[in-house]
Amino acid sequence: MAQPRTIGIIAGNGVYPETFIAAARRNSPGVKLVVAAFHGETRPELSDLADAIEWFRVGQLGKMIRFFRREGTTEAVMMGQISPRNLFDLRPDLRVLMILARLKERNAETLFGAVADELSKENIEVLSATTFLEDHLPGPGYVCGPAFKKRQLADAEFGYRIAKQTSALDIGQSVVVRHGTVLAAEAFEGTNACIRRGGEMGHGKDVMLVKVSKPNQDFRFDVPVIGPQTIETCAAAGVSAIAIEARKTLLLEKSAIKELCDKHQIGIHAVE
Repeated sequence: MAQPRTIGIIAGNGVYPETFIAAARRNSPGVKLVVAAFHGETRPELSDLADAIEWFRVGQLGKMIRFFRREGTTEAVMMGQISPRNLFDLRPDLRVLMILARLKERNAETLFGAVADELSKENIEVLSATTFLEDHLPGPGYVCGPAFKKRQLADAEFGYRIAKQTSALDIGQSVVVRHGTVLAAEAFEGTNACIRRGGEMGHGKDVMLVKVSKPNQDFRFDVPVIGPQTIETCAAAGVSAIAIEARKTLLLEKSAIKELCDKHQIGIHAVE
């Protein structure tokens, strides 16, 4: 009898892992889903959704790999953020120490890429973090909320070009713009802080968030995401429009996003 397809979920915070589990159950009946959860990050609710779950500290790579091997895992996905404070407060096991010794640059991308390489050595393939979630990646054009006007479409194209350049330099993947001027660019502080700073600079009038992927982005562990919290933060900051990169930006909790965009009159448009 054939063994069930077994996917390991390396689960950070937020609803991303739950969204993946629901999509995997729909698209791949019989799949076995095992969750590597992290103290202080992963939502406890995943315990009820997974076929197996084990809890770890960030940095316990060897223990996590042993868990995956014990469960017969042949594929894995990384989804949900790990707080920067945890990435920079590692209590690494020997396997992670060896990784860190090899890395010339230590950031989220290099760390997760090295983890993917270690999993590959154990014959565990790391899949794209958009696996089973293609219907959450809007194509070009109108997405929801009020449709963009001509001036907003111009700002979306402008912000797209700028964000592509800042992301190529590993500065950040979001900018806040108004009438052809950059009000704020995302860096280590994250998207929400960038939104608040940009909204303050734009005095809440015709302000737009633009979010893109990096050139050559590794979608195994780094996917641009818009969720309900993004919409709430934009509303509080006076940001009235969001431009995203078509087919490369994940909308989590789509129905909630649509309701919030209608409520706060925030438009979302996908740029290609």
